[in-house]
Amino acid sequence: MAHIANQEEQWLLRAAGGLAAIRPEIDSLYDAFEHPRAERPALPLLPPGEARGYLAEVRGRAVDVLETARLSGAGRLLADGFVFGMIAQHEQQHAETMLITHQLRRGPAALTAPPPPPAPPDAALLPAEVVVPGGLFTMGADDEPWALDNERPAHRRRLPAFAIDTVPVTNAAYRLFIEDGGYRDPRWWAPAGWEQVRSNGWRAPLFWREDGAGGWWRRRFGVSEPVPDDEPVLHVSWYEADAYARWARRRLPSEAEWEKAARYDPATGGSRRFPWGETPAGPRHANLGQRHLRPAPAGSYPDGASATGGRQLLGDVWEWTASDFGPYPGFVAFPYREYSEVFFGPAHKVLRGGGFGVGAVVARATFRNWDYPVRRQIFSGFRTARSLSAEDG
Repeated sequence: MAHIANQEEQWLLRAAGGLAAIRPEIDSLYDAFEHPRAERPALPLLPPGEARGYLAEVRGRAVDVLETARLSGAGRLLADGFVFGMIAQHEQQHAETMLITHQLRRGPAALTAPPPPPAPPDAALLPAEVVVPGGLFTMGADDEPWALDNERPAHRRRLPAFAIDTVPVTNAAYRLFIEDGGYRDPRWWAPAGWEQVRSNGWRAPLFWREDGAGGWWRRRFGVSEPVPDDEPVLHVSWYEADAYARWARRRLPSEAEWEKAARYDPATGGSRRFPWGETPAGPRHANLGQRHLRPAPAGSYPDGASATGGRQLLGDVWEWTASDFGPYPGFVAFPYREYSEVFFGPAHKVLRGGGFGVGAVVARATFRNWDYPVRRQIFSGFRTARSLSAEDG
């Protein structure tokens, strides 16, 4: 909370509002680049009561700044309220991080939420994959006012036609990989992934356990429950997603393929803001905003389908792609290098789509997330793809 407040103070009160600093002495304390995660418990962080008071003071002043700020003709930081959108997205990303700590913690359940709605009647009749036609499409964002620097600039990409799963890979499908010895067979694994399997004893997604009778259970926010067959698989690393795809004789989609599947409209040749169109996300489109604290059954949210028929491309689970995190052609860091540029390179893989733990302000079809390929505690899943041959037409 104090880090969120400090970001608000620095960007909304000082940079946007021109106000004097409230707590300049803690700027370096809450600078993530100065203090690795492992060192932070030893820092003299604000205690909870003081952190809440600091946040309340900053938030009150930020609202005052918003009421008087000129959002046009005042430079790029304030244009269309960009700096307010940037901070809102920053807070939502940390809200998801705090939700992850609830999943990691031991002890009784502290959070409750209603289950997502059941899958629609047509879910069982959906094709296994949808075909995305080849050709040019527009990737990235120029006219999205709150798009972050790594989403810019929009540019044209040419891709051959490909097929991609209609829905994310489910727990039932992933269990077949486990039962076929997927975690015991190095053929399916990248070398670094196989080393993780061997050194850490991986044999299933994080938080899964076998009950001794062939069944699988999972821990979800302090509750032990049977793994539901029809939900997208969750808490898998990039290495596990890649191994499953190889085992299934498929592959992970590239980041460009994922975005084209989510945005491209063959009828117009244009790229949509969201898979379903231009209307902002609502409860009928996607599972977002921590409303349900779990993925919805595969095939849910038909109103959120893409033009080519893919479902749940936004919400439910972050989806691993095959791509390293890197800049688009013409990338310019803004408003600071540390938001994206310092993470570019092969160390991080791109995730797309936004999980159930993020707010709608983050969930758009151009938003890019990234993480280490070993990461499992995040709300990550995936879908697979394949290249089309001449026989596919």
